[in-house]
Amino acid sequence: MRSIVTTVIFFLVGLGAFAGGGGKKGGKHAVRPTDAASQLKLPTGFSAVTVVENFGKTRHIAVAPNGAIFVKLARLKDGKGIYRLEDTNGDGKADKISGFGTFPGTGMAIRDGYLYASSDEEVFRFKLDANNNVVDGDKPEKIVTGLLSRHEHEAKAITLDHSGNLFVNIGAYSNACQLADRQKGSPGQMPCPILDSAGGIWEFKADQPNQTYGTGARYATGLRNVVGFDWNTQTNSLFVMQHGRDQLSSLFPQYWNDKQSAELPAECMYELHKGSNCGWPYIFYDQIQHRQVLGPEYGGDGKKGPDKQYQDPIVAFPGHLAPNGLLFYTGNQFPEKYKNGAFVAFHGSWNRAPEPQAGYFVVFVPFNNGKPSGKWEVFADNFSGGPEKTASGRVDYRPCGLAQGPDGSMYVTDDTKGTIWKISYKK
Repeated sequence: MRSIVTTVIFFLVGLGAFAGGGGKKGGKHAVRPTDAASQLKLPTGFSAVTVVENFGKTRHIAVAPNGAIFVKLARLKDGKGIYRLEDTNGDGKADKISGFGTFPGTGMAIRDGYLYASSDEEVFRFKLDANNNVVDGDKPEKIVTGLLSRHEHEAKAITLDHSGNLFVNIGAYSNACQLADRQKGSPGQMPCPILDSAGGIWEFKADQPNQTYGTGARYATGLRNVVGFDWNTQTNSLFVMQHGRDQLSSLFPQYWNDKQSAELPAECMYELHKGSNCGWPYIFYDQIQHRQVLGPEYGGDGKKGPDKQYQDPIVAFPGHLAPNGLLFYTGNQFPEKYKNGAFVAFHGSWNRAPEPQAGYFVVFVPFNNGKPSGKWEVFADNFSGGPEKTASGRVDYRPCGLAQGPDGSMYVTDDTKGTIWKISYKK
């Protein structure tokens, strides 16, 4: 069994409000506004630059070899769903911006001279020229069509390996596959019919047009929803971050109280291989007990384990933090400890009440020889704007997408206000 890196939830003390000198107006000190970059709390030696602000719901992001940034929007901006951002003067800020594509969505990736992007039902690709400009933004090639979208966990995150394969998340349109979804005490369906076409990762050919479920293959199953995932070139395998189930205390109060429900189940990182089964909806991973627990819809009481053993996670984070981005860092700019380690962007919780909300940060997991080699740590914090905003959930920014630039810097998106940060290191 793989080693498990676990921890119980803790509350972070964020930065206080930033105030400037600013002079006086009306007998009171004027408050100097804080820009999005200076708000972040980063380790010593790291700094951030705001690439763009107020740009819409920026989701996933990809950076071309020449530094051109492509970002996917969850909603159209001026009729466009993808934007190309370029910094022409070297200050880190985008000063050349153009949009194309008329479909919103989440997925974004670059591989072998093509830009891949997804809507909630399809995956497209655009040919890039030698300068990493899109050849024809109005006529993308459809690679996959007809994917299931039931307006819950509909985002089609994508990634590619280096052997010509495309991987697509198809999230489950359910919390735990109950007969009556999210209804108190409702039993689970056995077997869960959703797993036929959702609740897992599907594999397709990266260069074959108009593929469907019939031409693709289910690569892994038992995953409620995956938004952050990445192909690890060191292990030559697929890693994903699962969004765990909700509402243990409200649906089954006889087994869990509100505090327990706020921390459970774990948000899990899995290393997947063809045929992997991570157990949703039949089980969830309890990071406090360090084991799989049978779901209450299937006879579990918080203590019973499953009759069948499903794949264990390799890292188990506290519950309800909503991991939306995963990036294995392969650059040389950051200190050596970050090499081949994993960054995870946590979008932040909505359902830990009456306990304080949590998340809204980017964490780092050290890896050695393809395996986690230490405890995870918060890398970039204070996206929320402070501990009070974190606790309430009414935050300034929510981290979503991650990407590595050709110079080894890291980009982070926010889908609340549409901010993109470039994080760099200098000794």
